[in-house]
Amino acid sequence: MRRPRAREAGIRFGEMPTGRSNSITDVAGVRVGHCTLHKGDGRLVVGEGPVRTGVTVVLPHEGDLHRRPVNGAYFALNGCGELMGALQLEEFGRMDTPIGLTNTMGVPAVGEGLIRYTLDRNPLAGIENEAIIPTVSECDDSHLNDSRGMHVRPEHVNVAIKNAKPSVEEGAVGAGTGMICHDFKGGIGTSSRIAETKGGDFLIGVMVLSNHGDRRDLLVDGVPAGRLVKTLDIERKEQGSIVTIVGTDAPLDSRQLGRLAKRVGMGLGLTGSCAHNGSGDIMIAFSTANVHDRYQTEHFVLTDRLLVDSEMGSLFRGTVDATAEAVINSLFKAKTTKGRDDNIAPELPIDATLELLKAHGRLD
Repeated sequence: MRRPRAREAGIRFGEMPTGRSNSITDVAGVRVGHCTLHKGDGRLVVGEGPVRTGVTVVLPHEGDLHRRPVNGAYFALNGCGELMGALQLEEFGRMDTPIGLTNTMGVPAVGEGLIRYTLDRNPLAGIENEAIIPTVSECDDSHLNDSRGMHVRPEHVNVAIKNAKPSVEEGAVGAGTGMICHDFKGGIGTSSRIAETKGGDFLIGVMVLSNHGDRRDLLVDGVPAGRLVKTLDIERKEQGSIVTIVGTDAPLDSRQLGRLAKRVGMGLGLTGSCAHNGSGDIMIAFSTANVHDRYQTEHFVLTDRLLVDSEMGSLFRGTVDATAEAVINSLFKAKTTKGRDDNIAPELPIDATLELLKAHGRLD
């Protein structure tokens, strides 16, 4: 049975308009692809399964990212997690591979997959041109997945890239296959906003890999839904992590994108997150504007068009609201999943949640 997105069910997140499909792929050129690994049931046999994991990739534009990197930045609200490529991203303010998402111990394999993909497209990389440092982040899916089996392999990156399209499948798919959000089944969620500025209208797209939070903290439009809806209680050692990717066509440099990434934390707060001790709360932001050929040597001085800081307010607001909606979408679209040792992540009860919101005056 198809589960609706939050907005389809009547929930609203702020007053700003969304993009056409209300997803990160509303930013022109952005594509998202998944490779889902789901096999086996019952008792854990390390190396065999059950397997509940995968890979998700975000491609900021349709060209060669190594040759034409995008401006980027990151912010770690809580650093109990990994972001491969963070040092280069901080130093140069650019990303030159697709962004890979997976489980914690799958990071090296996804990094290798992104490197090999980029090498295939750039025969001079590492010889005459620069070496490749991929951008990869993760959340821990070991409550449902045979994480010790390290089932994610470099070739799964190619599958995800081949599956990339200008739309986003949400819920328990790709890297989100084994993720748990506020003790409900979580995973991939997305949303977008149109930000009006004096410099023009710009799109802000957000995608989350949600694996964080405690059920008692979950808020939906300010209502403590996690405490009030009846569902199966689960216990896991930590409250997981969340990786959020913000894409925009606004002409922003790395410093400004870092400011945008910080606002993600406020959107997470709207849904009840407090960035638990063991949670990796990692925010990545990129802009598809001001893309240059890094090896075009006839131009040694670049003049980029940049939005002034005083006009970033609507971009901040859009990021906050789109983040909150993306998290709730990840819950609305994910279905109950049974994983290793019959551990269960129950889906958010949508009907009960909507009844609760209606009782609190949130729905018509």
